[in-house]
Amino acid sequence: MLSNRLRRELDAHLTGSDFAAYHGVNVIHRRKVWIPDLVVAPRDLDEIPDEDDLGVTAAGVAMVVEVVSPGHRNIVRDRDRKRREYARAGIPLYVLIDDHDGEGTVTILADPTPGKAAYADEHRVAYGTEATIPDGPAKGYTIGETITRP
Repeated sequence: MLSNRLRRELDAHLTGSDFAAYHGVNVIHRRKVWIPDLVVAPRDLDEIPDEDDLGVTAAGVAMVVEVVSPGHRNIVRDRDRKRREYARAGIPLYVLIDDHDGEGTVTILADPTPGKAAYADEHRVAYGTEATIPDGPAKGYTIGETITRP
Protein backbone atom coordinates (compact mmCIF):
# COMPACT_ATOMS: atom_id res chain seq x y z
CA MET A 1 0.00 0.00 0.00
CA LEU A 2 1.36 3.38 -1.06
CA SER A 3 0.88 5.20 2.26
CA ASN A 4 2.65 2.41 4.18
CA ARG A 5 5.62 2.46 1.79
CA LEU A 6 5.79 6.22 2.14
CA ARG A 7 5.60 6.16 5.95
CA ARG A 8 8.41 3.59 6.19
CA GLU A 9 10.65 5.56 3.81
CA LEU A 10 9.90 8.87 5.53
CA ASP A 11 10.67 7.37 8.93
CA ALA A 12 14.02 6.11 7.59
CA HIS A 13 14.75 9.57 6.15
CA LEU A 14 13.85 11.21 9.49
CA THR A 15 16.04 8.87 11.57
CA GLY A 16 18.19 10.87 13.94
CA SER A 17 15.91 13.91 13.85
CA ASP A 18 13.27 15.00 16.33
CA PHE A 19 10.51 14.18 13.80
CA ALA A 20 8.62 11.06 12.68
CA ALA A 21 5.89 10.09 10.20
CA TYR A 22 2.48 9.03 11.55
CA HIS A 23 -0.76 7.46 10.26
CA GLY A 24 -4.18 8.25 11.71
CA VAL A 25 -3.38 11.42 13.63
CA ASN A 26 -6.15 13.97 14.19
CA VAL A 27 -4.89 17.41 13.16
CA ILE A 28 -6.86 20.17 14.90
CA HIS A 29 -7.22 23.79 13.81
CA ARG A 30 -9.93 26.09 15.15
CA ARG A 31 -11.95 23.14 16.40
CA LYS A 32 -11.92 21.48 12.97
CA VAL A 33 -10.50 17.97 12.77
CA TRP A 34 -8.69 16.60 9.72
CA ILE A 35 -7.13 13.15 9.48
CA PRO A 36 -4.42 13.16 6.81
CA ASP A 37 -3.02 9.90 5.46
CA LEU A 38 0.39 10.85 6.88
CA VAL A 39 1.69 13.54 9.19
CA VAL A 40 5.28 14.56 9.83
CA ALA A 41 5.43 15.97 13.34
CA PRO A 42 7.65 15.90 16.42
CA ARG A 43 8.69 12.42 17.51
CA ASP A 44 7.02 13.18 20.86
CA LEU A 45 3.46 14.16 19.92
CA ASP A 46 2.87 15.27 23.52
CA GLU A 47 4.83 18.38 22.52
CA ILE A 48 1.94 19.54 20.28
CA PRO A 49 -1.35 18.43 21.87
CA ASP A 50 -4.52 20.32 21.09
CA GLU A 51 -6.27 21.87 24.08
CA ASP A 52 -9.05 19.26 24.15
CA ASP A 53 -6.64 16.32 23.85
CA LEU A 54 -8.33 15.07 20.67
CA GLY A 55 -5.21 15.10 18.52
CA VAL A 56 -2.38 17.48 17.71
CA THR A 57 -2.48 21.17 17.01
CA ALA A 58 -1.87 22.04 13.35
CA ALA A 59 0.69 24.66 14.38
CA GLY A 60 3.11 21.88 15.35
CA VAL A 61 2.73 19.81 12.17
CA ALA A 62 5.58 20.12 9.67
CA MET A 63 3.96 18.31 6.72
CA VAL A 64 0.80 16.45 5.75
CA VAL A 65 0.38 13.90 2.96
CA GLU A 66 -2.85 12.88 1.31
CA VAL A 67 -3.21 9.94 -1.07
CA VAL A 68 -6.27 10.94 -3.08
CA SER A 69 -9.13 8.53 -2.51
CA PRO A 70 -11.40 7.37 -5.35
CA GLY A 71 -14.85 8.87 -5.83
CA HIS A 72 -15.87 12.41 -6.75
CA ARG A 73 -16.54 13.59 -3.16
CA ASN A 74 -13.23 12.20 -1.91
CA ILE A 75 -11.27 13.70 -4.81
CA VAL A 76 -12.79 17.16 -4.18
CA ARG A 77 -12.13 16.83 -0.44
CA ASP A 78 -8.47 15.85 -0.87
CA ARG A 79 -7.60 18.19 -3.77
CA ASP A 80 -9.58 21.28 -2.75
CA ARG A 81 -11.08 21.34 0.74
CA LYS A 82 -8.07 19.89 2.56
CA ARG A 83 -5.70 22.05 0.52
CA ARG A 84 -7.51 25.19 1.73
CA GLU A 85 -7.78 23.97 5.33
CA TYR A 86 -4.13 22.94 5.62
CA ALA A 87 -3.05 26.31 4.16
CA ARG A 88 -5.45 28.14 6.49
CA ALA A 89 -3.87 26.25 9.41
CA GLY A 90 -0.39 27.30 8.25
CA ILE A 91 0.91 23.76 7.72
CA PRO A 92 4.19 24.40 5.84
CA LEU A 93 3.98 21.51 3.35
CA TYR A 94 1.09 19.61 1.79
CA VAL A 95 1.95 16.64 -0.42
CA LEU A 96 -0.82 15.28 -2.62
CA ILE A 97 -0.31 11.90 -4.29
CA ASP A 98 -3.04 11.52 -6.88
CA ASP A 99 -3.66 8.29 -8.83
CA HIS A 100 -6.75 9.95 -10.37
CA ASP A 101 -4.97 12.84 -12.11
CA GLY A 102 -4.12 11.54 -15.59
CA GLU A 103 -1.58 8.73 -15.16
CA GLY A 104 -0.91 9.95 -11.63
CA THR A 105 0.78 13.02 -10.14
CA VAL A 106 2.64 14.13 -7.05
CA THR A 107 2.04 17.73 -6.00
CA ILE A 108 4.09 19.48 -3.34
CA LEU A 109 2.49 22.64 -1.98
CA ALA A 110 4.58 25.00 0.15
CA ASP A 111 4.58 28.52 1.57
CA PRO A 112 1.05 28.74 3.00
CA THR A 113 -0.80 32.04 3.22
CA PRO A 114 -3.30 31.34 6.02
CA GLY A 115 -5.38 34.48 5.42
CA LYS A 116 -5.98 33.46 1.81
CA ALA A 117 -6.23 29.71 2.59
CA ALA A 118 -3.76 29.08 -0.24
CA TYR A 119 -0.27 27.83 -0.89
CA ALA A 120 2.00 30.21 -2.83
CA ASP A 121 4.30 27.53 -4.20
CA GLU A 122 3.13 24.47 -6.16
CA HIS A 123 5.33 21.84 -7.76
CA ARG A 124 3.42 19.14 -9.68
CA VAL A 125 5.03 16.22 -11.50
CA ALA A 126 3.75 13.11 -13.26
CA TYR A 127 4.41 9.67 -11.83
CA GLY A 128 7.80 8.52 -13.01
CA THR A 129 9.32 11.94 -12.27
CA GLU A 130 10.86 12.51 -8.87
CA ALA A 131 9.37 15.09 -6.51
CA THR A 132 11.70 16.34 -3.79
CA ILE A 133 10.56 17.84 -0.49
CA PRO A 134 12.02 21.37 -0.51
CA ASP A 135 12.07 22.27 3.16
CA GLY A 136 11.37 21.20 6.73
CA PRO A 137 12.39 18.01 8.53
CA ALA A 138 11.84 15.86 5.41
CA LYS A 139 13.91 18.20 3.21
CA GLY A 140 15.64 16.30 0.43
CA TYR A 141 13.34 13.28 0.62
CA THR A 142 12.31 12.24 -2.90
CA ILE A 143 8.99 10.70 -3.86
CA GLY A 144 9.56 8.57 -6.94
CA GLU A 145 8.60 5.25 -8.48
CA THR A 146 9.47 3.27 -5.34
CA ILE A 147 6.46 4.99 -3.77
CA THR A 148 4.06 5.55 -6.69
CA ARG A 149 4.46 2.17 -8.41
CA PRO A 150 1.22 0.17 -8.73
